[in-house]
Amino acid sequence: MTAGLLIAGTTSDAGKSVLTAGICRWLHRNGVRVAPFKAQNMSNNSVVVVASDGRGGEIGRAQAMQAEACGVAPDLRFNPVLLKPGSDRSSQVILLGEAIDTVTAGNYRSLRPKLAETAYATLTDLRADYDAVICEGAGSPAEINLREGDFVNMGLARRFGLPTLVVGDIDRGGVFAAFFGTLALLSAEDQALVAGFVINKFRGDLGLLQPGNDMITAVTGRPVHGVLPFHRDVWLDAEDSLAYGTTLGRPGPPQGREWLRVAVIRLPRISNATDAEALAAEPGVRVHLTVEPGDVADADLVVLPGSKATVSDLAWLRETGLAGAVLAHAAAGKPLLGVCGGFQMLAESIDDEVESGHGTVPGLGLLPVGITFAARKTLAHSAGAGLGAPVRGYEIHHGLVSAGDPEPLLRYADGRPEGAVAGNVYGTHWHGAFESDEFRRRFLTVAAAQAGRHGFTVAQDTRYATIRERALDVLGDLVAEHLDTEALWRLLEKGAPPGLPFVAPGAP
Repeated sequence: MTAGLLIAGTTSDAGKSVLTAGICRWLHRNGVRVAPFKAQNMSNNSVVVVASDGRGGEIGRAQAMQAEACGVAPDLRFNPVLLKPGSDRSSQVILLGEAIDTVTAGNYRSLRPKLAETAYATLTDLRADYDAVICEGAGSPAEINLREGDFVNMGLARRFGLPTLVVGDIDRGGVFAAFFGTLALLSAEDQALVAGFVINKFRGDLGLLQPGNDMITAVTGRPVHGVLPFHRDVWLDAEDSLAYGTTLGRPGPPQGREWLRVAVIRLPRISNATDAEALAAEPGVRVHLTVEPGDVADADLVVLPGSKATVSDLAWLRETGLAGAVLAHAAAGKPLLGVCGGFQMLAESIDDEVESGHGTVPGLGLLPVGITFAARKTLAHSAGAGLGAPVRGYEIHHGLVSAGDPEPLLRYADGRPEGAVAGNVYGTHWHGAFESDEFRRRFLTVAAAQAGRHGFTVAQDTRYATIRERALDVLGDLVAEHLDTEALWRLLEKGAPPGLPFVAPGAP
């Protein structure tokens, strides 16, 4: 094998992550030792990976999901560069799991050669350890203003001779124009590696689509290697909360007489929005992402999720009227949950000289704790118990409880308290806690009672790990059934076919 393939996209959220995961699962099923790779990701959805030396580090959550598709444990090498946006103009830079800097678009350029060198060395290392590495691009390879110095799209493909597939989302419309335009904006050297296209999220009659496939092949000299149908069960582990739409997942009918309505506030710098996915996996639980105070007023349970900019997002809550809606919801005795940054917002005060530099600001005052931001980020896998049930999770936060002695929501395995409870208000720093099935059931049962949803009954047979595994199998099935897998094998074994035609005008 050439030990590599690059999945590029016409746009962000075209389907690169899910196609990469699907190919990984298909190869894994066929006995190939395969790994995922994304040289640089920009996302606030991350997970903690514990390295062999015991050090905790971060990678994009999508790469952890892809690792599961490969049947391997997440590895810091699968996403060597992670950019976590803290504002419209700055991002925290995570290099091989460790935060090394905060950059703007301007000073990022000076750091980029170091990031590229690390990414190239990491992929070289992975190619020595695995039969195949399926690489995911970022955004679009046709972002011509960013081509110089690129090391995640065609820059990566050129460096390693990776055959490249371009995936496009037909649900957005204009997919054939996007394929042609993407190719036509690449240099001749880049075009030589683009071996074909994949259409994603198709609904309808394939017979009506086929003339378009034939025409794009005629004008570019490259085939459409498959058409993936729209599938409602493909929604877990989005890289960006905007990919969710408004209603998360596909909620099954309630076990009892009533639904439980959950409103997750879509903060401007929301992080690890994936925490709500486990709630959305429960039958009868409708999870709605919103920025509307009216939706908060109508909800049974309100969730303040994580944030990469806690103080700024708290100010936004106040500016938009959402803070008032959250306070009214809590005052009505209905349940309110804060996770990580959301937990910190519920505190009496936040002292932040690290993330925002604003010093001490008042929180919403719903939990009897004070939060202080530490310079060193807490990165850990955690285990313990809550509500009488075992819980596992992971921690990614600068903020620490520095004052108050609240009733804890959780306890670590060694008995230390974690989080806080004050009546109907709950907070925890642990991400992923609600993936623990029995804890999730007990929390939802308590929340439903506090919301007055006495006709809601939690399901006893929901297994979140099983749902995740089933979703990965769906992706593998889609690849096996709807892609030209013989062509995929040829690309992996021989690389891009020689003599692919140049499409004008091309980049200089």
